[in-house]
Amino acid sequence: MSRLYVWENIEYHNNNMHERFLLHTCCAPCGIAVIDELRKSYDLWVLFYNPNIHPEGEYLKRKQEVVRLCEEWGVPMIDEDYDVAAWDDAVRGLESEPEGGKRCAACFRFRLFRVAKIASELGFSIFGTTLSSGRNKSAAIIDPVAQEAAEAFGIRYLAEDWKKGGRQEMARKMVCDRNIYRQDYCGCRYSLSERHPDAESYPG
Repeated sequence: MSRLYVWENIEYHNNNMHERFLLHTCCAPCGIAVIDELRKSYDLWVLFYNPNIHPEGEYLKRKQEVVRLCEEWGVPMIDEDYDVAAWDDAVRGLESEPEGGKRCAACFRFRLFRVAKIASELGFSIFGTTLSSGRNKSAAIIDPVAQEAAEAFGIRYLAEDWKKGGRQEMARKMVCDRNIYRQDYCGCRYSLSERHPDAESYPG
C-alpha cells in the first residue's frame, strides 16, 4: 500500500499556480539535481517505486536518502510498495541478460507503467523519471517506454536526458556537500552479482 510523506510548510503542494508533476526517483544521487530544478517550476511530488533494488537493506538505505531530500525541500513524497515478487515476474526469463540489455528494458517498462498509472489515478497532468541521470542509463531507451506509458494512461511525460546541461556535475557536488550515500551498483540482484561476485556477503 502506498504511503504519503507530507511535511509542514510545503509551499508547492497547494499552489495552484504550478502544474502538478509526479517525479519517479530511483535514488538520491540521481534525483538530487532533478528535484531541485523541477520543484521551482512545478507542484512537484516525488514517487519512490523501485522494487528492483536488492537486498532490502539497500532499498531502505536509498529510500531514506530520498526522504531526506524531500524533507529538506518540503516536497511531498509517495512511498510505493516494495513488491519484489511482481518485479521478479516482470523480468522472468531475462535473468542472464547483461547489464543494460533486455532485462533492464523490462525493468524500466515495469516501473514506468506503474508510475504513469499512479500519476493518472492521483490527478497529475505530467510525470517524469530520474532514471536517465544514471551514467549507464540511456534516455533513448527510457523515454520511448515512458512516452508509451503516458499515452496509455492519458497524461504527459517530460522527456529529458538528466545527465546533460551540467546537471550530472551539479548532482555530484550536491551529493558530496550533503554527504549523501552513493551506491556502487545499479540496484537489482543481477547488477549486484556483476559488481560484487561475493554478493551473499554484501552488507545490504
